[in-house]
Amino acid sequence: MERDRAYGQAVSVLPPRLRSLALGVSPKDQSRAEEVRLRAGQAMTLVMDGKERSLGGAPVQTAELEQLVELASRASLHAVLDQLRQGYLTLAGGHRIGLCGSARLREGEIRGLQPYSSANVRIARSVRGIAGPLLARLCPRGSFGSTLILAPPGAGKTTLLRDLVRSLSDGEGTEPLRVSLADERGEVAALRGGIPQLEVGARTDVLEGCPKARAMMLLLRAMNPQVLAADEITDPADIQALRQAAGCGVALLATAHGLGREDLQRRILYRPALEEGLFQRLVTIRREGEKRIYTVEVLEA
Repeated sequence: MERDRAYGQAVSVLPPRLRSLALGVSPKDQSRAEEVRLRAGQAMTLVMDGKERSLGGAPVQTAELEQLVELASRASLHAVLDQLRQGYLTLAGGHRIGLCGSARLREGEIRGLQPYSSANVRIARSVRGIAGPLLARLCPRGSFGSTLILAPPGAGKTTLLRDLVRSLSDGEGTEPLRVSLADERGEVAALRGGIPQLEVGARTDVLEGCPKARAMMLLLRAMNPQVLAADEITDPADIQALRQAAGCGVALLATAHGLGREDLQRRILYRPALEEGLFQRLVTIRREGEKRIYTVEVLEA
């Protein structure tokens, strides 16, 4: 079995000792790996199918966490300071390193997290075709209805979003649609030299590195989208941007953290989106071992 390309790309930024340990994992486990976790004073671990197991070896050192950030930033920390202040660093290929440590504050704003105490390398993959079985319900009579993807962290929301964007853009289940993607953290399309490194379709326009609410408004004005997509709606400004886009007749595709419709209805942020009928479909994801189960619910306005 060939070694997993996405896994190899993600762990390539680890310090040499930890990289060697991570690459010693079997090809099968590499293909199932979701995260590589590093905690100072503890052995490195691998997350597969939502479960975490130790990779053994000597405990991770604080100096190795510093080296990880140095390697991931290609020794240009000043170029990624804005990301580091928010506790993450996006890698080529859409992989992301989440960081924890001692926050350094200035005038109430986080200026850094040093020394680092832990890191989480999340492995991004394109899984072509996972949206296929959902398209008939999301595109009744060939017309895409605004859809919210809902699941807990790590359940695969971004992966499904990416394949839905690709499917709509390439005309699977409907006529090819112009899709505009607000990819704030560069995890969905993973632009490099302006070219997506992950599959998002031939008719998709990507705006990366811009706060979602602002990005959605820029895309709405500049790119004349038929579908506006964004990952992880977390702020009232995001909801307002979606509201404005819907008012312009644009279909919406977004993700959010949550367990189900009742969970959304209890939360102040999302309740208006449901009450105003911004979304016609709700897709929930749950895990059963290695499998992910997708459920489509029709939402009443």
